[in-house]
Amino acid sequence: MKKIYGRKPVLEALKSDTGVNQIYLLYNQHSRIINDIKKLAKKKGVRISQVSSSKFKTLAPKENTQGIVAEVSEKQLYSLDQMLKDASKKPAPLLLLVDSVQDPHNLGAIFRTAEAAGVDGIIMSIRNTAPINETVSKTSAGAISHLKICREFNLVNVIKTLKKEYYWIVGSKLGNSKNYTEIDFSGPIALVVGNEEKGISHLVAENCDFLAEIPMKGKIQSLNVSVATGILLFEIIRQRNY
Repeated sequence: MKKIYGRKPVLEALKSDTGVNQIYLLYNQHSRIINDIKKLAKKKGVRISQVSSSKFKTLAPKENTQGIVAEVSEKQLYSLDQMLKDASKKPAPLLLLVDSVQDPHNLGAIFRTAEAAGVDGIIMSIRNTAPINETVSKTSAGAISHLKICREFNLVNVIKTLKKEYYWIVGSKLGNSKNYTEIDFSGPIALVVGNEEKGISHLVAENCDFLAEIPMKGKIQSLNVSVATGILLFEIIRQRNY
């Protein structure tokens, strides 16, 4: 059993297939989204308990909860085979590979952007990647409840499997890379984003079909990984729409 915090994450968990077992609401909370949570919880048979401030602090002593905590089942992960099988139903599937992103706030922001961009699945490296915890869930604003997520030890092997399924692999990397707007994103794409400091690993980069970079005008020559992910994902959407 794990906990999620915040009004939007709890609402999105209720909307999804996430197993919400119990909701604790700080006494005397009122808002449109709280009303939506109450209605949906009642419809799905999820119990809501209104608790005092002292009791609520024992449930989440250090978290910014917006006055609500939910106990949910652990996030159900997908196997790579199942993810690829589901994605194959799309004419041009879009997958996101996350290589060693260590900050849970960055990971949560990537999840939020990926869900907004309609990504068909996220494949994460197990080593040196932040765990999917309460911070990730809250930062994702509930997006994690709607995403298909797979965790694998070896992203190079994943890339080799994806190539057999006719995916083009595009890695986000500064230096010796193409301008991201010059890459054709029309077919099945697996976008790879990497560690906050080092970027994608050397072996992963070597196995990409294309390396993409975002030109910058300022003195700081790097973007936050979640921001770069958003720019690249929405360039893919732009190309596919037009």
